Amino acid sequence: MNKNGTLFSSKTAPIPRVRPEIDIIPIENNGQSYLYFRDSLGYATKNFAVDRQVAPLLSLLDGQHSVEELKPYLGEGVTTDQLLDYIQFLDKHRLLLTPHFQAYARQVEEQYESASAHISITAGNSYPEDPDELRAFLDEAFTGYAPPEIDIDEQSIKALYAPHIDPRVGLESYVKAFSLLQNLRPKRVVILATSHYSGMYPDLYENTPFIVSDKDFELPLGTFSSDTEAIDRMLNHPVEMGLSDNDRAHRIEHSIELHLLFLSYMWDHDVSLVPILVRGFDELFYMENGHLGQQVSHLGSYLREQFGNDENTLFLISGDLAHVGKKFGDDQPASQLFTEVKSFDRMFLTYAEQNNRKALLNLMKEQQDPYRICGFAPLYSFLSSASGLTGTQLTYDLWDERERESAVSFGSVLYTRQSC
Repeated sequence: MNKNGTLFSSKTAPIPRVRPEIDIIPIENNGQSYLYFRDSLGYATKNFAVDRQVAPLLSLLDGQHSVEELKPYLGEGVTTDQLLDYIQFLDKHRLLLTPHFQAYARQVEEQYESASAHISITAGNSYPEDPDELRAFLDEAFTGYAPPEIDIDEQSIKALYAPHIDPRVGLESYVKAFSLLQNLRPKRVVILATSHYSGMYPDLYENTPFIVSDKDFELPLGTFSSDTEAIDRMLNHPVEMGLSDNDRAHRIEHSIELHLLFLSYMWDHDVSLVPILVRGFDELFYMENGHLGQQVSHLGSYLREQFGNDENTLFLISGDLAHVGKKFGDDQPASQLFTEVKSFDRMFLTYAEQNNRKALLNLMKEQQDPYRICGFAPLYSFLSSASGLTGTQLTYDLWDERERESAVSFGSVLYTRQSC
């Protein structure tokens, strides 16, 4: 293997394939047809697109054929030198599974892991990056959407389960949920959030379902400092709680910072963070009290003992509900599943309201998470620590991405201390 990361340069070796995590999306712009490359891991050049006429060539890049072997497929007048130049062009932009890409990815990951701050990856994508534009955007949202009409003592609020869907489609749900926290002044926020990317590093996170970061989180409207003392205390028990402090999975994760977006708009006081990503809990569907179940129980007990009765600590749980339709692997369009999805979501949120983690797990076990509810793992983890709390459902909505025959549902639940 070429360890120095230089571009692919052979005419006889198999051409590396396009990286599997890259989506190639046909788009139109000013009457021209392009293929847009969307890299979920953020390594490729941003906003990169090529002429759609190269689609047949891209389909041949399967990791099996060399430049010379593709010669019969080249158009008239196209040479192998030109093809190699084009392969190097793709490699330069980190689209192929090559040593050049791998060297770049290692460098990016190492730089992130050694950095003291997590810089927002959602700013400029899901909402305006400019602070003035962002504040105007959120001013309009908080003015336009009324908070839910519920009779709750603000001082009894302990936790909020809320979405992490793109604010451009879930803004009303965000505002209605987070507006109830507007007058709170906790000193610490513990966030349990879905980890979407830890599965990309199976060796790194083996037997560690919980991933903590001690970085500060920088967003356009402010920076949240990590609670390093609280995090260090947690890391005195990493094995029994299944806790990892390698925060690579946080690098491109949006599930935490989308909650922080709304806190940064509403609050102007100092508050520290304990940010924890939570991996999938499929093992619990087969063995509730196995190794993973014990880790969840230990973490829940720890959070309850350390922060359960601390009036200066607020919990946030970041998770969406169902992910259905063809984009997520279903044979049917999402619209044909709406009735059953809404029924399942209703039961899920009911058990969440009741603080009934046993019933919640049984619901998920029945059909092995049939609708891919990404909020289950962080919510189940929180409920392991949430004795003495009662929930109230605030919102429920569904994003119908009809053009892709897919949909995501999402909702929110507020948790309060029970009256004595």
